[in-house]
Amino acid sequence: MVKKKVVVAMSGGVDSSVAAALLKQQGYEVTGMMLRLWSEPGKEDSNRCCTPDSMAQARRVAGILDIPFYVIDAKDVFRETVVQYFLDGYERGETPNPCLMCNRQIRWTFLLNHALALGAEFMATGHYVRRKTGDDGQIELLRAVDHSKDQSYVLHVLKQEQLAHALFPVGEYPKPEIRRIAADFGLPTASRADSQDLCFLAGEDYRNFLQRNAAEMLKPGKIETAEGKVIGEHNGLANYTIGQRKGLGVASPVPLYVMTKRAASNTLIVGEAHELGSTELTVRDVNWLNGEAPSEPFRADVKTRYTAKEVPSLVSPLNGDQASVKFDAPVRDATAGQAAVFYQGELMLGGGIIVQ
Repeated sequence: MVKKKVVVAMSGGVDSSVAAALLKQQGYEVTGMMLRLWSEPGKEDSNRCCTPDSMAQARRVAGILDIPFYVIDAKDVFRETVVQYFLDGYERGETPNPCLMCNRQIRWTFLLNHALALGAEFMATGHYVRRKTGDDGQIELLRAVDHSKDQSYVLHVLKQEQLAHALFPVGEYPKPEIRRIAADFGLPTASRADSQDLCFLAGEDYRNFLQRNAAEMLKPGKIETAEGKVIGEHNGLANYTIGQRKGLGVASPVPLYVMTKRAASNTLIVGEAHELGSTELTVRDVNWLNGEAPSEPFRADVKTRYTAKEVPSLVSPLNGDQASVKFDAPVRDATAGQAAVFYQGELMLGGGIIVQ
């Protein structure tokens, strides 16, 4: 019997290490592949996804599992797509999530193409999500068994053509079990700490990155109330996030919060706590996981940030690749540039980028 070939996207972390180990145990012909990503000049060793230590860990795991291991140079394509997407989003007054672009263009296009060119039938990652084939033959994505680690939010960008080649072995296990499996296999990544920071920021505040790489967008401008009253000056829209209270530099008898950022006029709009919250928003670039937009409005639980709780909502597909979302209860931190992702129970239906 010919073994099915699978490339595992390795990062030097415990999740992708266990993904490789489980697939080899299941009888696949496994190859490890790691991306060398862009870092700022002078900080080449600081991108947490491909530091020298991460690469050494991945090589050690591949050696223990006795699988081939390759490093692919993705510095230029990563800089041109993911980092540029990050900078462009802030220039538009948004708060972009570059992990979405990375999954769409780097992992599941650039790396997948390399995997297929090697003759692999599948590519696997250490994402916490479950994949299954529905009754209609369409591939579905379900939340991970461990809801606290679920990463279906950042995978709403995938198409059926990509899902046909995707495997997510760790999504069936709780995180502590993954660490136990890694220890059972004798993998050095078993106790390695998780990292939540954006990889190319290397643990640094994003504002410092913007100051060095796009200082021109950090122009001072007016701080206004929703009624148009000027009450202060901001030091660049990108330095603020929706719902922010501290650090506004405005004297006020009541606490004020960032309500919205108007990039066209370079204006920061602030208001009191009771003025915060969205009951409705529009999303663009909507990707429906089954490849087809629903013909009618539907009920769903909607997540507006990776760490946010889902809110019961009415989702209405619009012309093109847009949709409107009406929340049952106001959402305080819905932010342009982040994704709104739609769920029905365990099933993730798709999502798009918040416009307003």
